[in-house]
Amino acid sequence: MALFDINLPQTILKSLGLPQNDFKRQQKRVLKKLLHKARFTEFGQQYRFDEILLQPDAVKSFQQLVPIFNYSKIYEAWWHRTLEGVPDVCWPGRIKYYALSSGTSEAASKYIPVTNDLLKGNRVVMIRQILSLRNYSDIPVRSIGKGWLMLGGSTALQKSAGYYAGDLSGITAKKVPFWFQPFYKPGKKIARQRNWTRKLKEIVRKAPEWDIGFVVGVPAWIQMCMEMIIAEYNLNSIHDIWPNLAFFVHGGVSFQPYKKSFEKLLAKPLTYIETYLASEGFIAYQDRPNASGMRLVTNEHIFHEFIPFDDKNFDINGEPVANPQILTVADIEENKDYAILISTSAGAWRYLIGDTIRFTDKKRCEIVITGRTKHYLSLVGEHLSVENMNKAIELASSGLNVCIPEFTVAGEPYENLFAHHWYVACDDAVNAEALRLKIDNYLKELNDDYATERTSALKEVFLDVLPEKTFIQFMRSMGKIGGQHKFPRVLKGKMLDNWKLFLKGELVNK
Repeated sequence: MALFDINLPQTILKSLGLPQNDFKRQQKRVLKKLLHKARFTEFGQQYRFDEILLQPDAVKSFQQLVPIFNYSKIYEAWWHRTLEGVPDVCWPGRIKYYALSSGTSEAASKYIPVTNDLLKGNRVVMIRQILSLRNYSDIPVRSIGKGWLMLGGSTALQKSAGYYAGDLSGITAKKVPFWFQPFYKPGKKIARQRNWTRKLKEIVRKAPEWDIGFVVGVPAWIQMCMEMIIAEYNLNSIHDIWPNLAFFVHGGVSFQPYKKSFEKLLAKPLTYIETYLASEGFIAYQDRPNASGMRLVTNEHIFHEFIPFDDKNFDINGEPVANPQILTVADIEENKDYAILISTSAGAWRYLIGDTIRFTDKKRCEIVITGRTKHYLSLVGEHLSVENMNKAIELASSGLNVCIPEFTVAGEPYENLFAHHWYVACDDAVNAEALRLKIDNYLKELNDDYATERTSALKEVFLDVLPEKTFIQFMRSMGKIGGQHKFPRVLKGKMLDNWKLFLKGELVNK
């Protein structure tokens, strides 16, 4: 049998728990499974999981008895003890692995617990996504059994007293199932490499030896890798060396800003498959072509709740107010933004992950990521989301026929009021003033609040065009180079201060 037989019998597909549409029932079952497994932990005893399981409405009881946590709160109250080797804190057993978050919005990385139960759930979801390729009627079948180039963090994890820490991609690659190893690239030796530059050079050196069908990773780093290969071997496109390359599995950031420059590296179209794999778990994946969003994982290892992302439920700093409105998957509405809470098989309970999502198709439980609770600008009520920014950049770059692979925005005081300052990566010849006006005008069309505030308190918009390498060099200076790190779309606080110092040449590289 081929590695991925897309015509598997329905009985096998059913046994794998492929998604059905009774999302409310699935989520109730997942919550009860999580509560039952964790009922004898310290957290489970503190918040009376046994009692919750006996209630007729376990979901409602869970919401009444267990508070909302962000990272700081759950780390200070519970997770820090797991780093000291204490077992059975929020999940049964000792935590042996921690995913270090990319930390784009804060100075320090976060230590997110990773358990075998979480990794198992992630693998099941990954298999479901692979099997969903049967929904793509025109896929190049010969590419499915080819190599998978997965560009992620190092598998040489940081070793501490009793645990290992690193990127989730590195932890996942370290635990690649035996049956997948023949297809996994760049292989164990290169995957262990901690130095990102050396890793890319090794991949470039080995590239002619591989027959790649899938590339998997964050768009910016996959693009950089392909550019290096094309330059090294003087190719016209990446398909000159990998003719069977047919799929790009991506996530972490919106692909749209990268698409124009990315496709310049191709000789034929790729099938783009979006995933939502966070350090805390595999949350959603695209399971059909031309989908409006990704299917939320409702029947495996994560229980989801949703807080409407609006002024009634969040303050100006992106923090939830006391007693916010909280909905389950059965109560949400399409085309409204929600901050997502998750409870997982790694001991994250009612955890505010920091992402905002929108349901594009309630019947299919499909979502898109719209931004971050703290990566948005609302200095004076303009409520400018990352989704608005991505769309404005897409429209402006298309209108001017230029590639803009990276950008970031900051709010700043201006003439006793406020302004937005855009920093845009573009290696094409472009008129900065024309680009500024197009972005500003598109945002006015996309966002009524923004249009209103541009006539009052949001007095000005500034824009600097910078080489793409400037963004990469800044990330390197912050020690955030590599497959899991993304440039923040909104700069605030210490990160903004460091960015300004860097542009002045006053920030010393790490």
